[in-house]
Amino acid sequence: MQNQRLVQAVPEAVVAPRSFTSHPLVPPSPVGDAANEAQRQPADGARTLYEALLHANDRPDDALRTQARAFIERWRSEMRQQPCDLPDSPEGLAAWQQQSLASTGAAYQRYLAERKKRAPRRYFRSRSHALFFLRAVAPTKLVDGAWLYGLLPDAANPHLNDLVLTYIEELGDGDPDKNHVLLYRRLLDSMGIVDWAEQPDEAYVQGALQLSLAACTEALLPEVIGFNLGYEQLPLHLLITAYELDELGIDPTYFTLHVTVDNAAGGHAQRALRAAAENLPALADREAFWARVADGYMLSNAGQGTTDAIASFDRHQALLQVLGGRASEGSLAHSDYCRIEGRTVNQWLADPDAIGGFVAALERKGWLIQDSDPAQSRFWALLQGEHASMFGVFGDYELQVIYDWIRGDAAADGAPFLRSGPCARAPSPPRAFRHARRAGRGPAPLSLATLAEDGSTLDPDLAELRQVLAGESTVGRGEALRRLLGPAMHWGPAGLEATRHVAQLLRAA
Repeated sequence: MQNQRLVQAVPEAVVAPRSFTSHPLVPPSPVGDAANEAQRQPADGARTLYEALLHANDRPDDALRTQARAFIERWRSEMRQQPCDLPDSPEGLAAWQQQSLASTGAAYQRYLAERKKRAPRRYFRSRSHALFFLRAVAPTKLVDGAWLYGLLPDAANPHLNDLVLTYIEELGDGDPDKNHVLLYRRLLDSMGIVDWAEQPDEAYVQGALQLSLAACTEALLPEVIGFNLGYEQLPLHLLITAYELDELGIDPTYFTLHVTVDNAAGGHAQRALRAAAENLPALADREAFWARVADGYMLSNAGQGTTDAIASFDRHQALLQVLGGRASEGSLAHSDYCRIEGRTVNQWLADPDAIGGFVAALERKGWLIQDSDPAQSRFWALLQGEHASMFGVFGDYELQVIYDWIRGDAAADGAPFLRSGPCARAPSPPRAFRHARRAGRGPAPLSLATLAEDGSTLDPDLAELRQVLAGESTVGRGEALRRLLGPAMHWGPAGLEATRHVAQLLRAA
């Protein structure tokens, strides 16, 4: 019945005529410039492609699609060198999933038992380490679900029902508190992580693959199905990440939401299995189709993953990155009266390669004292305190990195930095985020919704959407909805309202 409702409800609003059946089961190799592009290193150009596809949203041109296809093929070849644990046929999926769940559950229980015996956190050695991780995976998290977007023009196909519903739920059914991308954007903002885009190509590989699949879905349906199959299973690192972020007083909602919605009983993980089985061709080569599903599954593990991002943290390198990020501005902002080992601060900062030497010089001069109370370091006093002449130069994430670097091994307690001013707080071990929220006392906390005025908006897309939906003509409705549900727009006011409209259509009785 649900499939029938989907077919009846969606065509007028979302679906554009399209067929996946005209494409060969063996994907053609990229040709011409795309073939030459495929000879480059796998991560090369990932950020450029990511940004171009995100900017295009629902309208990538042929040249951009060619680049996206070449990127997928590069990583298809790369990941074929890795072992694949997917069953040889879809008949083995249920047992495969149950075995994976049992293994993950047992490993997590061992982790919890270790923690009860006072073992240290497995992932995050300090608060700045956790924030570094949130920053490192931001390019992926900020396009969460994008690999399914390209299915919307064929949403009336009952075989795609589970996948389309999964995409709408990734968008939170239009609820701003459940939209995955908006949740992560709010998390970054709350932690003062504003420079997440300034990262190497490796951080963009997974996000670029997701956007590329969205752009090339018509030619790569088996790969999309396989990618979804891999991405929607419950990994151990998700459980541990949520646990340790909460322990550090950092809102784990984005991660815990994935634990609940990706469940194998009736959530996205179960839907992923059904979609893989229901989309197997009856007339074409099933084995060739399944081989491409396996390729897509492997693509879900390509690039920098969660544990890779966590392992890449280096306390000293993080400090140099923070200071180097302000070097170009700082090289013009200091007077010449202060010299450190014969060079002015401007001269030190003018040379990007000298940041490490600058930090060493500050240590020798006693401005930075490692493994100590930050109050003893003159440099910290310039950033936070009664006479902080550099107050506001660094954001919260950057201040935490500097704070933890000075404290050294003592930063393992996860304490947030000491803030000066009217919002000052004393440094202390963090309180678990969910425990602190449950223990709240007094009036309900203020939120941005307190400022909102019902029916008021400064978003021109929202006003236009309402006009289109209220009009008598159905022309343009589907195009408007699909555009607003795109990876670049679904988390904004108009995208959320468009998602709510489509969610109602999909679930209409």
